[in-house]
Formats: sequence, structure tokens, C-alpha cells
Amino acid sequence: MTPAMIASVETMLEKWNGQEGQEIEVFQEFRLLTSEVISKTAFGSSYLEGEKIFALLYKLKILVSRNMSKTTIPFINKLWKSADLLESEKLAKGIQDCVMKIVKKREDQVVNGEADSFGNDFLGLLVNAYHDLDQKNRLSLQDLVDECKTFYISGQETVNSLLGWIVLHLAIYGDWQEKARREVIDIFDCMVRQMAWQEQLQEKYSWEKRFADGIAKATNYTAAAFLPFGLGPRSCVGMTFATIETKIALSMILQRYTITLSPAYVHSPILILTVRPRHGIQVIIEPLRT
Repeated sequence: MTPAMIASVETMLEKWNGQEGQEIEVFQEFRLLTSEVISKTAFGSSYLEGEKIFALLYKLKILVSRNMSKTTIPFINKLWKSADLLESEKLAKGIQDCVMKIVKKREDQVVNGEADSFGNDFLGLLVNAYHDLDQKNRLSLQDLVDECKTFYISGQETVNSLLGWIVLHLAIYGDWQEKARREVIDIFDCMVRQMAWQEQLQEKYSWEKRFADGIAKATNYTAAAFLPFGLGPRSCVGMTFATIETKIALSMILQRYTITLSPAYVHSPILILTVRPRHGIQVIIEPLRT
């Protein structure tokens, strides 16, 4: 998992070569990065293979956000369906078809002797469960597709937002950017970066002071006051994945570049399931002077 993350970040940074002193829209850059990472690590494919799934999921996410606060009459959908509902059903069918193509490809590799098993990545575990001989343990087709959809959108969208807002904070707070960089270069300690990504998830006060004495004191020793990845049995299964990917990306970026906010940046966050920048996040990168 980690080597795939490092390789994907390296590919992104290679694209940044020659763009020093120029404006980069990092939210878009991180969208491509996180899409590539989740495709490689969980599904053994690439962003290009999952590109259509990401596009369909984004459209579906907009429809869900647009209708979250709407009240519906029970059973009315059996008599009449809104345009959004019809569109969402069409998108869901398209996503299912795309997922099944990826599953069929994995199945064919075993049937044709190209692989001994379905694999031990996330997709491989799902396909194994889908073909389980014990009917009680067998995963249904709908469950398989739903699990894939959840991992595609959660593994990409959340880390994309996380990285984007952290880089925005570091571009604004240059002193904390420098502290994080010194730790990366000198001792590779994760504490400052951890404080940075924690604060962007719940931005209310001066983040430098708020978490200075740790999470417990910042939340007045109330565990349920700060839940970036849930709590107890409801904790996010992808928490470790997200934090590792975020720390790898930030560490590699900070070792090479200083980041400043572009004058073109317009702060306008919007909520589409996750909080995202309406106009992107524009920063200017400069090579690190050694």
C-alpha cells in the first residue's frame, strides 16, 4: 500500500517540475492523486480504468446533496419519480456496470490462469466473498457493488478534501509550514502534520493554540466532541489509510517546495457531502532552497 502511495505522489510532483513560481490548482491535483491511489491500492487498477466511476459518483453525489433536505411522501416513488430520482437510478446503473467490468476482469484472470486467486486487495476480498461456497457467508451482487462505491468515493473524496484544506492552511500560516517542514527534514516526526489535518476537520478557533496541549484538553476531555473518523465501533475503517496517504503526500511536498497562497484564491467553501472549495485552491510553489 505505502509504495503505491509514494509512487503516485512522485508522479504528481514530477508534473510540478517546471511550474515553480507558477500557480497550481492543488485541489484538482489532489483529486487526481487520490483517485489514482485508491484505484491502485484497493482495486489493483489505475485512475484511467476507474475514471468513469469517479465521474458518475460525482454526479450522483451532487444529486444526493441537492435532495438531502427535501421531504418526500412515503411510497410516492412507486407512483411518480422526480427527474433527480430517475437520473440517480440511471447513474447507479452505470456505476454498477462499470464495477462489474472490473470484477469480470479479475475473474477472467483466474479463469484464464493468469492469476492463482482473486487477490488479497480490497477488490480481491470482495470477489472471494462473492464466490463463497457457503451461501450464508456469500456476498450479494448489490453488496459487492455498494462496497466498491463506498470505497471509491470515501477513499478519494475525503482524502482529496483533507489534503486540499491542509495545504491551504499551511500556505496561510507560513510559520507552521516551516515547523512541519523542519520536522519532516530533521526527524520525520508526524506531530505537527497531525495537528494540521486534525484542525482543518473542525475549524473554529486559532488552531495553533487550540491543539497545543493535545486533543483531550482541546475538547475539554469529551471524546465525542471531536470525531474526524467516528468513534468506537463506528470508527471509519479507512482512518489509517487516509492518515498514511495524507502524511506521505505532505511529507514529500514539504521536502521540495514552499507554498504560498495565490492572489487568485477566493474562499468559498461549499458542502457537497464533504466541504470542498467552490473555485478550487490556487497556490504558488517555489523550490526549497537548501
